[in-house]
Amino acid sequence: MNKAGIVDAVHAMLGGTKVQAEQAVDIVVNSIIDSLKKGEEVSIAGLGIFSVKERAARDARNPRTGEAIKVPAMKVPKFRAAKGLKDAVK
Repeated sequence: MNKAGIVDAVHAMLGGTKVQAEQAVDIVVNSIIDSLKKGEEVSIAGLGIFSVKERAARDARNPRTGEAIKVPAMKVPKFRAAKGLKDAVK
């Protein structure tokens, strides 16, 4: 399923127009992104927890040339699935 599929599901459940359903999905996604940018965790009951993890700087190799390159420290998104989601997928 992709974003269009989620918009269709929201539209089928709530009615209204597809534009309104897409706006609702966009608001949810953008709210999660904005919270992660601030370094906050986003917890959705039954789904999981979105958080930001600090990845340390490291040395890596270019697989084509074998040249050593430095990868800078960065923040990356992380997702931990809730028990309900894990059980539903089993």
